[in-house]
Amino acid sequence: MFRLGVRTFATTARRAAETAAQMEALNQYGIGVSKAQGIVKGMTGAIGNTPLIRLNHISDATGCEVLGKAEFMNPGGSIKDRAALYVVKDAEEKGLLKPGGTVVEGTAGNTGIGLAHVCRSKGYNLVIYMPNTQSQGKIDLLRLLGAEVYPVPAVAFDNPENYNHQAKRHADRLENAVWTNQFDNVANRKAHIETTGPEIWYQTKGKVDAFTCATGTAGTLAGVTRYLKTVSDGRVKCFLADPPGSVLHSYIQSGGNLIERSGSSITEGIGQGRVTDNLKPDIDLLDGSLHISDEKSIEMVYRCLDEEGLYLGASSCLNVAAAKELAEKLGKGHTVVTVLCDGAYRYADRLFSKKWLTEKKLLGAIPKHLEKYIVLP
Repeated sequence: MFRLGVRTFATTARRAAETAAQMEALNQYGIGVSKAQGIVKGMTGAIGNTPLIRLNHISDATGCEVLGKAEFMNPGGSIKDRAALYVVKDAEEKGLLKPGGTVVEGTAGNTGIGLAHVCRSKGYNLVIYMPNTQSQGKIDLLRLLGAEVYPVPAVAFDNPENYNHQAKRHADRLENAVWTNQFDNVANRKAHIETTGPEIWYQTKGKVDAFTCATGTAGTLAGVTRYLKTVSDGRVKCFLADPPGSVLHSYIQSGGNLIERSGSSITEGIGQGRVTDNLKPDIDLLDGSLHISDEKSIEMVYRCLDEEGLYLGASSCLNVAAAKELAEKLGKGHTVVTVLCDGAYRYADRLFSKKWLTEKKLLGAIPKHLEKYIVLP
């Protein structure tokens, strides 16, 4: 009886092992990713290592591999989680921020959300100054995450009442507080030299030919450009994608002539009126720039939803539109990478509203067959 039981157990175990092996054979990629990821320590350990998604319709149409880094899959929902973690770590390492301290930042939204998550996980207080032009959804979310939020009038950077300068003054008034200064704190750029750039290189097995993205602080563009140019001995082409109202496209095209900023864009958190400290070391590495109109960006919002099943914000879709143009510029057979910086969840009340689209004179930019997605009044 005992021997029979042993044989029965051994047979059952063997069958179970065979069944498990058969199950695993159907998901080798997922198992490989799980083994590589393991268990991360806390929320901050889950930042980065995002998938690189082939944009099928755009890739097929251009004859290139057009790939989007799925930064909307970060814990805070955007690429800014990376910069948030690095500027806080930098303050800690320099002894500027001690337990129970306060982080103060001027942000157009997503960096603040990333900082809110990072600060909560590390036990810091957070104060945010932001332009009052930002979506109410972002402001509400920051407050729900425990941040103290001050929406202030949107004025030029050289105005002392600019939200960044107000944030600095607030930090200066407090003990054990730091203004993380995302625009000119090169820890932001470092985040992308050390994480985003290498991830793109190894995910493509070194076969990336070009990279493009828009810039606000320029941390992503500068950091990824620096890494990819270095690791490829300059082979990878890197292009700025720029919205209306930004001066950087004309700066690059003119060879360094900085004009006064004018106009505006529907995109949030990107476009710039100056060369930030994050961008200065790497701007000469760029191979060029692409100007992307609001019409192209909003059309791509609807195309990505309909064709790719991706619910992306306007800044992400500006990047996709730029990647498409860059792929067409380079010709068939190239691999072009961009970043899908966040989803449309925080902007839905605008992007899919007929009234808002009409007010912005963008209703006509939506292809007729995609108007079915305009579901809000």
